Amino acid sequence: MLITKFSEHKMEAGIDEAGRGSLVGPVTAAAVILDNDLKIPCLNDSKKLSSIKRYELRKIIEETAIAYSVSFVDCKTIDKINILNSTLKAMHNSIENLKIKPSFILVDGNRFKPYKNILHKCVVNGDQKYFNIAAASILAKTYRDDYMESIHHKFPIYDWKNNKGYGTMHHIEMIRKHGKTIFHRKSFKLKSDQLKLSLS
Repeated sequence: MLITKFSEHKMEAGIDEAGRGSLVGPVTAAAVILDNDLKIPCLNDSKKLSSIKRYELRKIIEETAIAYSVSFVDCKTIDKINILNSTLKAMHNSIENLKIKPSFILVDGNRFKPYKNILHKCVVNGDQKYFNIAAASILAKTYRDDYMESIHHKFPIYDWKNNKGYGTMHHIEMIRKHGKTIFHRKSFKLKSDQLKLSLS
């Protein structure tokens, strides 16, 4: 069962990201501040929900959250400053764009760079423990999925509409045959065992 929040701060923002391990496109982060008394049925880690349920919950989150924000960092920046720094940048941008300044930041995972003078806490698997992080995971996931579907038609052979840029066997085989596109992260190297696997 998820817990409403970690701290006693009323304006606690939950933070999560999507797309960190993808071979294509941006890394996306979301920040969400929920009302302390708000309970959203079925809210959970986005990875444990169907696509239909995620979009249903996104609508509810956006209608009921005190504040929310979604931020993208593109593949060119990822190649320039690496994926970790890009993830932290996306997280910071999502906090910066909140219409209300949070008094505490609750982050999914174990890595975060302090944002200004706001206290924070990292929680491994936080999207399975706290409502605000779970809400952020849903926004980050769905908005990034929307982006990947929007660029799918430019290079349909890579099947981004379905794989969302991750290294499926088909996607890896298409990279091997046709090379990388302008949307691929050039700094991400395919492992030799992935290339062998794609041919089996």
